[in-house]
Amino acid sequence: MNPPAPTTAVAEINRLYDEAQRLATESRASLQAALAAAWSAGRLLLEEKKRVRRLMGGGAWLLWLEQNFHGAPRTAQNYMRLAREVADVVSLRGMSLRQVYFRLGIATEPKERETRTRAVSLPPHIRLANRLLVALKTRSRQRHAATLEQAAAYRRDLRALFEHLQRLFSTETGANFSPSRVSNHHTHENIGRIER
Repeated sequence: MNPPAPTTAVAEINRLYDEAQRLATESRASLQAALAAAWSAGRLLLEEKKRVRRLMGGGAWLLWLEQNFHGAPRTAQNYMRLAREVADVVSLRGMSLRQVYFRLGIATEPKERETRTRAVSLPPHIRLANRLLVALKTRSRQRHAATLEQAAAYRRDLRALFEHLQRLFSTETGANFSPSRVSNHHTHENIGRIER
């Protein structure tokens, strides 16, 4: 027979459970409120856009947004598209604004531009692929036959790139690049087509 759990641990577990339930309920309510606010703002922005265009012309809308809207013009566009494409916001209950944007195909940017990472140097296999593409495009424009040595170099370079990408995609995304699906024969055959 197991000894009973200490009452203080049981009390803490139940208190944390109750808190988690309360916070989850508040979170769902906040998600719905944020979605409803964005949708309502989008409807008002659509009406205001019509009014501004009618009174001041089409070019005045961005100026009006800069002077009157606290958000970015992109945010206003997203709100307006949400209002145009969703007849009743209640149908999207339980979804975040980003989830709704994703479902509607509305592109979003990172939450804070300042925290976005700056462009870094591309990995060697991507730089190699870009060099190969430029070389192949240049070669196809010039329409001259490549030497056997160049063809062999392209094969070696593309093989290394293919193997590297195969490892990346098969381990990170679970993609199936098994030898039976992508054989060396087909790879060399496709490379041979590129070289011709």
